[in-house]
Amino acid sequence: MEEVVSAKIDDETRRKMRRLQNINWSEVIRQAIVNKIEEEEARRLLVDREKVKRAAKETDALRTPSVSGWNSTEKIRRRRCL
Repeated sequence: MEEVVSAKIDDETRRKMRRLQNINWSEVIRQAIVNKIEEEEARRLLVDREKVKRAAKETDALRTPSVSGWNSTEKIRRRRCL
């Protein structure tokens, strides 16, 4: 299914478009929208990957014991027995 999308343009731009009647302006606009969507999705994918990398680093840092001799498994087992 297709939908109609409208946009307002200034008079000068419309006059220039009329002078270039051989151009399929609807197709130009469709392609511009598709290109913008692809660009934005690629940017968001990159941002999402960066967030995942940052989260993984933070998780790894939490796993690393900050005190020598610390055994989180042992601490959890002790708490469960209480």
